[in-house]
Amino acid sequence: MSKKILANDGIDEVGKSLLEKAGFTVVTDKVAQENIASEINSKGYVALTVRSASKVRKDIIDACPGLKVICRGGVGMDNIDVDYARSKGINVINTPAASSNSVAELVFAHLFNAVRFLYDSNRQMPVSGEDKFDELKKKYAKGVELRGKTMGIVGFGRIGQGVAKMALGLGMKVMAFDPFVIEALVDIEINGADPVRVPVKTSGMDKVIQNSDFITFHVPGGKLITRHEIASMKNGVILINTARGGVINENDLLEGLNSGKISHACLDVFENEPRPSVAILKHPKISLTPHIGAATNEAQERIGVELAEKLIEALQ
Repeated sequence: MSKKILANDGIDEVGKSLLEKAGFTVVTDKVAQENIASEINSKGYVALTVRSASKVRKDIIDACPGLKVICRGGVGMDNIDVDYARSKGINVINTPAASSNSVAELVFAHLFNAVRFLYDSNRQMPVSGEDKFDELKKKYAKGVELRGKTMGIVGFGRIGQGVAKMALGLGMKVMAFDPFVIEALVDIEINGADPVRVPVKTSGMDKVIQNSDFITFHVPGGKLITRHEIASMKNGVILINTARGGVINENDLLEGLNSGKISHACLDVFENEPRPSVAILKHPKISLTPHIGAATNEAQERIGVELAEKLIEALQ
């Protein structure tokens, strides 16, 4: 059997080295979406790894009978026709453990940005800081602390529990919803000592969204939040989405921001990636990043290692 792997969206050098030591040839040259199938067939690749950029749909699956494994470097697999691939005998795997901490940290980067207006202050200070310093000082003088506030977490898997760990460490209260998790034990490490284990029981989604000051989403997709759910939230709620675009309906989000029901939104993902709505991009109450939840050096190395280990197991 061929031992060639096409890492079309790249792979960390550590993971690549592990695969090469196991006897695989790993090619990281980027292939255009429309040429992926022909490239796989002409070069005899048995495995394809992707991140979020490349899509593996039915047309590629049907056109590549020699493909044995499809790997997603990351958690969500909405860019892969997973069920169809598996029905054709192709092994489809992802790396759910590797990026949890990086995504959780981005949640708090956004949240600190929002509660202290940093995202807007960093826009306005270079423009007006010299001659309107006092005006800007007054504009950004009503920040709030996170300590003592309630963090609502929708989706309580690895990432959600990572968020809970950080929230508890900051002195926040935590409420969580997950249809598949009744209770989780969250370990909080303090300065190298034995971790403090805190049990967190989940609640119904309605209870979480109605009683949280901040709500963060860690689900594989779906349309969860519309104007109906927003209406039941606390006035001044902050919403954070680092999961998938569309989890929060963007038109309803804008309506909530404009009415003041939602005080801020923090978005790393968008409905129309890679061309987000201009209304979203330019809204003065939204903190923005371009889908970089797992984009840390540490997460990329862990993803590469987990990807390599799973590929080696699947192909040997």
